[in-house]
Amino acid sequence: MSGPPPPVAAVRVAVRRALADVPPGRTVLVGCSGGADSLALAAGLAWEAPRAGWRAGAVVVDHGLQPGSADVAHDAAAACRALGLDPVRVVRVDVGTAGGPEAAARTARHAALDAVADELDAAAVLLGHTLDDQAETVLLGLARGSGAASLAGMAPERRDEATGVRWMRPLLTVRRETTRAACAAMDLEPWDDPHNTDPRFARVRVRERVLPLLETELGPGIAEALARTAEQLREDADAFARMIDETIEDIVEPAEAGIAVSVAALAANPPALRNRIIRHVVASEFGQSLTRSQTLEVARLVTDWSGQGPIDLPGCRARRRGPVVEFTAGREGI
Repeated sequence: MSGPPPPVAAVRVAVRRALADVPPGRTVLVGCSGGADSLALAAGLAWEAPRAGWRAGAVVVDHGLQPGSADVAHDAAAACRALGLDPVRVVRVDVGTAGGPEAAARTARHAALDAVADELDAAAVLLGHTLDDQAETVLLGLARGSGAASLAGMAPERRDEATGVRWMRPLLTVRRETTRAACAAMDLEPWDDPHNTDPRFARVRVRERVLPLLETELGPGIAEALARTAEQLREDADAFARMIDETIEDIVEPAEAGIAVSVAALAANPPALRNRIIRHVVASEFGQSLTRSQTLEVARLVTDWSGQGPIDLPGCRARRRGPVVEFTAGREGI
């Protein structure tokens, strides 16, 4: 007896590997827009779930950003039910404006998925990002000069510490053309989001113009190379995170309205780790992200101290006080 077509098999194997340690009886959800990537993922989950003993459902988020969005959501939900997924929830969200249209839609979508996952006590929520999405993310991060954390791209898995839900991207090793071929092989009709071809969005320009040009000028395999780069940088970022976790408790102490970090300990670390510790302190204590120039200005309080005054940062202020650098709550600055 012949097996499934290779594209279908590729999606199923990706789901099986991602969920290998999810025990029987747990609920797994897939976020499905009706597009080829998430529809293929929904089909892969529907196939694997009864064989592994999971309860498999879907969440369709209607962003309300386009005419007929309710009909698109209805059709995506119907396709998920036809695949055997149960329950299937359709959630209408209000998309704000913070961070731009893409970021705002993503925030609203994740909040809706999180709410359903919490309600159903789901073990995991699957997202349909592919290798191509990863390559685009890395290129965008490179263009913005966002540093290694951004170039590490999207993680295959992220665990919500508050709820324990695992956010998983099983298809990060699968090409977009494979998901479309899988849908065709299973007679599934995906929805093509017009936003995915709208050149107003930087990601679309990367997809439609930049990556094809790189493939033409530098040869095939660019997307795979970018995805490998993300994986390697993510390994480095994880290692740095563990080093910071092991170091941070020994070098910080409470300060009035803030926190203080040992100058000697910061000076003893290489610049990469020193800068990450500075960014980590500000992010964890004040909920703010520092730019590279801001981070380097704080580092100069350690490496190039000549009596300079306090440095105003987003949400806080840094200053040298004897053997420590103090971070205290303050106004937005540079």
